[in-house]
Amino acid sequence: MANHKSALKRIRQNKTRRLRNRYYGKTMRNAVRNFRNITDKAEAMAKLPEITSMLDRMASKGRIHKNKAANLKSKLTRQANAL
Repeated sequence: MANHKSALKRIRQNKTRRLRNRYYGKTMRNAVRNFRNITDKAEAMAKLPEITSMLDRMASKGRIHKNKAANLKSKLTRQANAL
């Protein structure tokens, strides 16, 4: 168990951040899954900027790697264009 006040605070911060990161990660995965199930091109093109923005925010906050965000955006854009 931690012996310093700063260590106790760090434990609390880590728990809060871990839960927040898990929430955002799950939200992102659900959004990507829902986007992949879209079959209408107009709907996909309307949703693409939202997904792109979400992935960019996740990468800028360090929740996912910037290359993962780039790869997902590329794949989703190709899928939307192919509809």
